Amino acid sequence: MFISSLKKVAACLVAIAAMTAAHTGIAQDKVLNLYSARHYSTDEALYNNFTKQTGIKINRIEAGEDALLQRIKAEGANSPADVFLTVDAGRLWIADQEGLFASINSKVLNDRIPAAYRLASGTWYGFSTRARVIIYDKTKVKPSDVASYEDLANPKWKGQVCTRSGSHVYMLSLLSSIIEHNGAAKAEEWAKGVNTNLARQPKGGDTDQIRAVAAGECALGLTNTYYFARLMKSDKPEDRAVVERVGVIWPNTAGRGVHMNVSGGGMLKNAPNKENAIKFLEYLTSDQAQAYFANGNNEWPTAQTADFKNAELDSLGKFKADPINMIALGKNQRQAQEIVNRVGWK
Repeated sequence: MFISSLKKVAACLVAIAAMTAAHTGIAQDKVLNLYSARHYSTDEALYNNFTKQTGIKINRIEAGEDALLQRIKAEGANSPADVFLTVDAGRLWIADQEGLFASINSKVLNDRIPAAYRLASGTWYGFSTRARVIIYDKTKVKPSDVASYEDLANPKWKGQVCTRSGSHVYMLSLLSSIIEHNGAAKAEEWAKGVNTNLARQPKGGDTDQIRAVAAGECALGLTNTYYFARLMKSDKPEDRAVVERVGVIWPNTAGRGVHMNVSGGGMLKNAPNKENAIKFLEYLTSDQAQAYFANGNNEWPTAQTADFKNAELDSLGKFKADPINMIALGKNQRQAQEIVNRVGWK
């Protein structure tokens, strides 16, 4: 464990040194400095293929989303980072509002990425999508019992719903979409109803909600699809047992559609290697890169590609996606947080 940690620190220091050299003018034509909140083994092939195609070496720093955002802000005009990749439109929106991204005018990006998954300003783009679904205990609930997110606030489910913290960005983005569709008053009524129906105080991540449903602690929960797909791919008997006990419901398929979110990124305002940054972002829209990027976290590509295959996601069935533009998930987040605070959804 100690040796492994030392290796990670050493690799990070090497990357920082390379970024510093690139920022001061050494071999800028063959370097891309990437700050990424993604930590998936399949990304190695993604980055290696880019280097093979372009000759541009990628220096990569990986860390949590909040830590990377703080680092970029602290580095300011001296930041060596060219591209920032992260998850959730809410986080991308925050970075954009703080003026960290530069606007890109790229026909490739605009043609390949649907308008709902990018900003018209060209500051950031979504490269993969995930759905937020309702999970249920097969021994207690029939899929026909719950047709929408709104149903989770029905008093019939009092004491039977599990969620992570209402202030987590995934929950705030879902609430932001409800604000956009139903208005703030209805959204607050929904949040109050769900909070009243909680089986326990919110805790843990999405996987913890899935396990809580499987354990009978609650009958219903919320999760992003990739968490469930990870359990489906697991060889552990305990994970297989969870998958057998829990089912997935695609909410609001008869109406607006299932709430979607993105993993994405953009070129940073102070990028020292701007041409390389644009090349990299355009590369991420290619068929092969889209397949690697999406499969790295069991998500769907935003650009249409025949290269993408994911048996676990396919087995969950087809669904109708909410066509709402991702910008709504960002602009409504402050209001969503205020609602969460008012109803006490901790």
